[in-house]
Amino acid sequence: MSFDTPAEQKHFVDEQGFPYRLLCDTDRSVGAAYDAVRGPDEKYPDFPRRITYLIDPSGTIVATYDLEASGADLASHASDVLADLRRLQG
Repeated sequence: MSFDTPAEQKHFVDEQGFPYRLLCDTDRSVGAAYDAVRGPDEKYPDFPRRITYLIDPSGTIVATYDLEASGADLASHASDVLADLRRLQG
């Protein structure tokens, strides 16, 4: 999910070849609820924080991955999330 408009998200999805839709949060209400909105004095205040939440089928957050705090790159981040998904399914 990002703060981009639906048109911007669709362009990104098409450009990347994703087989799924991405969600838009243009009013930043979901970002605020998940602590992803940056303060006006922070670096890149117009962009959400890079946080991933792993949410189980009952709606409980079972893991949080803050990419900025951890310094993780996207490749290792994806591996970490997939490993946690496998562990939770096991």
